[in-house]
Amino acid sequence: MTASTTGELTAALLGLAELPDDSAALPGRLTTIVRLCPSLVGPVDFASVTVFAEDGRRTQAASGETAEAVDRAQYADDAGPCLAALETGSTVGVPDVAGAVVWPGFRDVAWSHGVRASLSIPLFAGSGNLVGALNLYARDADAMRPLIHRVESLYGEADESPAPLPRLDAGSEQLLAGLAGALHRRDLIQRALGLLMDREQIPADRAYRRLVEANVPDTPLTETAAAVLRHHHA
Repeated sequence: MTASTTGELTAALLGLAELPDDSAALPGRLTTIVRLCPSLVGPVDFASVTVFAEDGRRTQAASGETAEAVDRAQYADDAGPCLAALETGSTVGVPDVAGAVVWPGFRDVAWSHGVRASLSIPLFAGSGNLVGALNLYARDADAMRPLIHRVESLYGEADESPAPLPRLDAGSEQLLAGLAGALHRRDLIQRALGLLMDREQIPADRAYRRLVEANVPDTPLTETAAAVLRHHHA
């Protein structure tokens, strides 16, 4: 599917999940996701992505000074939702910034910049390992809460509720579709890696490298993974 049929934000998230971790296209893909989120996702006013760096963590891309300032406050304290998402691989929703007493540096700087709610989402590329955390910052906490709940539900991290989840604005649905599709692509690649590990008796890192080496340049890694699975079941 192309960006025109899936939505630009959905396509960017799907494309990230299909890239080898060391792809030269990865930083640009992260930048595209950050650029699109505030313009398309209704509740989101500012966005950034935090990545690993030699000296800790850094902001790979940001939509503006507000996102950069809130990120810097977390790096200065070595604590905050974006770092928690990066370290645990779990989504970290903050539906009320004023109540984030465990992260006072984040709370104070976010509040001073008008941020009232946030959501940090782990991002991964082809190997399934984390490559960053997408940070979404909102001025309107009430508008952000349904999105936090939908994302946490997608990752199986929300409290179970018998009520159907509400449909959100078109941009939020693009975000959710991209995240759901990325999880599906990760599962496909991981199944192919597991097959290679079992068949060739090699560790996960060598299986991943074997998959990348077999991948045709500029082809989604999922196509090679699917071919591995088809060959096994043929």
